[in-house]
Amino acid sequence: MIQPRTLKGFRDYPPATMIPREAIIETAQRVYRSYGFSPIDTPALEYLEILTGKGSAETDKQLYRFEDHGGRLVGMRFDLTVPLARFVAQHIGQLGIPFKRYQIANVWRGENTQRGRYREFRQCDFDTVGTNSLVADIETILVIHDLLQSLGFERFTIRVNNRRVLTGLLDQLGLRGQTGTVLRALDKLPKIGAEGVAAEMVRSAKASDEQARQVLQLASLHGETSPHGNTEILGQLEPLIAGSEEGEAGLAHLTQLLAGSQAAGIAAHHLQLDISIARGLDYYTGMVVETFLDDLPKIGSVCSGGRYDNLALLYTKQQLPGVGASLGLDRLLAAMEELDLLEEASTTAEVFLPYFAAEHLGDYLRLASQLRAAGLRVEFYPETKKLGKQLQYANRKGFRVALVIGEDEFMAGQCQVKDLAQGTSRTVDMRESGSNIVNEVKRVLDA
Repeated sequence: MIQPRTLKGFRDYPPATMIPREAIIETAQRVYRSYGFSPIDTPALEYLEILTGKGSAETDKQLYRFEDHGGRLVGMRFDLTVPLARFVAQHIGQLGIPFKRYQIANVWRGENTQRGRYREFRQCDFDTVGTNSLVADIETILVIHDLLQSLGFERFTIRVNNRRVLTGLLDQLGLRGQTGTVLRALDKLPKIGAEGVAAEMVRSAKASDEQARQVLQLASLHGETSPHGNTEILGQLEPLIAGSEEGEAGLAHLTQLLAGSQAAGIAAHHLQLDISIARGLDYYTGMVVETFLDDLPKIGSVCSGGRYDNLALLYTKQQLPGVGASLGLDRLLAAMEELDLLEEASTTAEVFLPYFAAEHLGDYLRLASQLRAAGLRVEFYPETKKLGKQLQYANRKGFRVALVIGEDEFMAGQCQVKDLAQGTSRTVDMRESGSNIVNEVKRVLDA
């Protein structure tokens, strides 16, 4: 006998988890499409050279890599952005620019597992490629906002920053040559704390204790939830980056980004300027964004991204700047489970049709087909067990409605429509091609 088990960092998804997972995906698709993003897909495996050296030294270590049957070095994608850069470089002649895409697919990272983080997980990405317009950056914020609200969240904060501001600040501190190393350390602030980040900057970036202290002091500037919080932070940043062309350009961008997002209707409490947001991947060049649930901040960012203007240049000479973000589906699902926001259900059907009058099999099948043709999702039980046993099954699976039709009901041309949630039932005429049953079922479902 082989012991049934899963690898560490990988998980099975039973219906009770998979049903809300698919509902989140459907919501993401609807929001993305409302902004004009079109779906694509790319292979799970890429040539290793496509993936390595694009994210960070850490993601390179986390890559699942091997030699395939043809002797080629290949790797499993660690995110969807690097394959997108390869995709647009290869196909941009047919795609045209700007190109707006979304992709919902699995990625793999051999990292330490923790709450809401697995080694195989699904990302729901959306990106705009081929323009460095501020409009695309603002739209990225708007999509994140609409996505969280469409998923039922009201208490969330979109935290934004700009890598160019951070570069300007580090330039003023004499750390420009160590920008990437410092920013990767800063990205770990929520995980290892200020002391851990300072120690890593001293060790990896060769920063002095004083330089590390000043970086952390600057990173502590983050917007408050008051309407004027972001404006106050912008004012504090201005003298700190004065004289840095890079920093001043980033600050001007942030000012316009916040103003544009506010003009589009995003409330002040949903958008917060946070100088500690750096993102750990090396390919980010401008705006960076992370999104936190106010009721569960320790689970980490549930939707992150930013602008990456040079990534495609690794594959083509054509300038293809990009910006976008990714919804972390599995982390968000873990958060929704913890916050008790998921409805318990282990079926995708709405209507349960018990089978207990064996001689009427054809009548049951005909009725089930009529109900499905009317747009209802129906499960017909496959065995003629006692009605009580079948209704226990229906309740356990989370059905809303059951249709009880035995020998007496067939003879009378009637059907009992049972509201399983309320424990009530109503008898309706089941002639006229089942239209009476359809109307009653829809009434119960809409109640």
